[in-house]
Order: sequence, then structure tokens, then C-alpha cells
Amino acid sequence: MSGINLAIVGNSYGSLPVNTDAPAVSGTAAVGQSLSSTTGTWTGAPAPAFTYQWQRSTTNIGSATSSSYTIVSADTGNTLRCVVTATNSLGAVSANSNSSSVPNVVPSGRAVYGGGTGAVNEKVMDYVEIATTGNATDFGDLILGGQGQETSGGSGSTTRGIWSGGYSSNGSPNVLNVISYITVTSAGNNTDFGNLGSPSYGTYGGNNQTRSVFGGGNAGLTQVNEYITIASTGNAASFGDLGVAHDRGAGCCSPTQVFNIAGVSQKQIDVVTTATTGDATDFGDLLANAECQAASNSTRGIVGASNSNVDMSYITMASAGNAVDFGDLSRSTRPTGGAAANATRWTVAGGGSNQNEIQYVTIASTGNASDFGDLTVARYYMGGLSNANGGLY
Repeated sequence: MSGINLAIVGNSYGSLPVNTDAPAVSGTAAVGQSLSSTTGTWTGAPAPAFTYQWQRSTTNIGSATSSSYTIVSADTGNTLRCVVTATNSLGAVSANSNSSSVPNVVPSGRAVYGGGTGAVNEKVMDYVEIATTGNATDFGDLILGGQGQETSGGSGSTTRGIWSGGYSSNGSPNVLNVISYITVTSAGNNTDFGNLGSPSYGTYGGNNQTRSVFGGGNAGLTQVNEYITIASTGNAASFGDLGVAHDRGAGCCSPTQVFNIAGVSQKQIDVVTTATTGDATDFGDLLANAECQAASNSTRGIVGASNSNVDMSYITMASAGNAVDFGDLSRSTRPTGGAAANATRWTVAGGGSNQNEIQYVTIASTGNASDFGDLTVARYYMGGLSNANGGLY
């Protein structure tokens, strides 16, 4: 039971409203469904009249002022409650209902594989639906600043995919500071987002629903992390330092943490807390130094080409420690292919000696990879991202 005095107009008769039983919200907390609020139980004389104000994480929602509210996509990941105000001639008092949490809606997952080196400096992006199998479909082109070869730092939300940095043998400068984005569910070319603090390629990336963190790489960000707010545009901001330099390492994420895994001359795994800023801490080691690719669901990260050219390993992200052997790829994905995952599957595309194969594993198990299908163009040194990665649920 709670009450907040908003105004008092006193006289010798009657009494202010008093809440004796808090308002109660009921209904299914999902996008498109409705919640309803009771007034609760009140005393007061004269008998009070009631008004309603719905709140999203304690902030008023525009014109949501009736006793019911239909949940929209902006509510996902937030709590909803109704503030009921009782008013009579002596004043007004408000009481808060119980809160109802709206879970994030994570799609079954589309993987987008971008850029790479093939017969030429490839700008193509391909996509697959992770829950199925079959050949990839053309998504669009990387058209900004020569972004293509060694486009990496793949990350994003349930709606946007983010590419950070890259290298173009056809461009000037060769090493790029471009950050770009795509709308994962709508095929098309990439769009300018902003710039990295320093040009870099071979970066890693990870995210939660609102923020992408990326760093490492072969050039300017070798031992530096930066971040962006995914739903906006603008230049990256400083996050902190990595524990060691990571050249062509890989990234994966849980809902609260981002992991930078190994690199050409490094096997250390670094971890940061996504919602904060600060320097990375040591999580453990990969099986060996590795130019690798990684992706995750919310609990387990899978790393490809993590020891031999065909070896896979995994980390349990809630527990610091070294990577554990998972199984073997059907063929090498080193130099790096692009990796992407949903809640159940990990995929890796391309890599090796200019190959077009896409492979997959079931994340919760261990074992060797299976054939998924083929890319539209064979290539390596490419990036991968999905709109159902482990940072989103």
C-alpha cells in the first residue's frame, strides 16, 4: 500500500482518499497483448474519482491514461505499471500497482556474413535463417569507404547489425575507421553510422540490446575497446583497454558481458561488463593462439579454428576458465570465416583457402560440424553477425 499527497484542499468535512489495497495489474506481458489495472481499494469522503497513468520503467507513457494498455515493441525489456490517482474535493493521492516485466522478443535468428577476400576484394553480404539449412541469399553490398575485406566487429541488436572497421586493398586509406549498420530483417546496402577512434581491421564485436562494444584488431584498436549506442548514430566512444593486444581475435557475448577471444599471437580471453566502461579482465585462455571466429547463445560461446585449423572449442560464459574442446569443423575456416549464432545453433561461413561452405553445430552439445549450405561467393577474412546472438536474451 502506498500513497503520495499531491494536493490538499482542507475544510471541516470529509477526508482525503486513502489507499488500503494497491491497484493490481493483470494480463499477458507480451507485445500486442493488453494489461488491465484495477483501482485498488480506497476510503475517503466524498468518494474519490480515479485516473490512470501507465509507466514504462517508472517513466510516464504519453497518452496511456486508461485502465488498460496494449503493449508495444518499445516495452520489451522493461517493466510496466499503472499509477492510479484518487481525487475528491479535499485533494488527490496516487498509488502504484504491481509491476509487470515484458521479456525481450528475440527472433529465431538471421545470420549475415559480410565482406571478405576472394577472387577480388568482396563487398557482398549474404544471409541465412539460422534455424534452417540451405544456401545463402544475397543481402546487399558494403558500399562505404571501401569496407569489404576484413570487415569485422560484427554485433548488433534484434533489429540492427553493426560492422566496425575493415581493410580495403582497393581503397585509400587501406585501413578503415568506418562504422556502418544494416537492418537485419531488410536486405540492402550498409548505411553510415559514424567512425572509430582509430582505423582498424580484424576487430571483434559484442553487444547487449542497446550497446555494441568492439576493439582489438591489426591496427589502431589493437589493445583498445570502444562502444556505441546501437539505436543512434555517431562516433564511437572510449570504453577502456583490453588486457592484451588482440589481432584478428573473435568476439561473443552474454546479456551482461562481452568477450574478446585470442588472436594471431595471443590465446588470452578478455571480458568486460557491457553496460559499464572500464578495462577488461582476464577470463582464461583459448587452447592455443588463434586467428579465429566466435559466436554464442546466452550461456556458451563457440570458437572455430581455435587450435588446429579445424578445431572448435567452447567457453561457459558465467564461469571464468579456459576453453574446452568441442569437436572438429568439416574443413578449415582459417584464415577467418564469419560466425553467427542463435539460441541453439552456431554457424560459420567461408574462411580457409577461399571456400564457400557454411557449417553449423548445436551449441548445447559437443561434436563435429555439419554442412549447412553455401555462400553466394567463396571468400575468407569476413565478418558475421546475427539478430539473435547471446547478448539479446
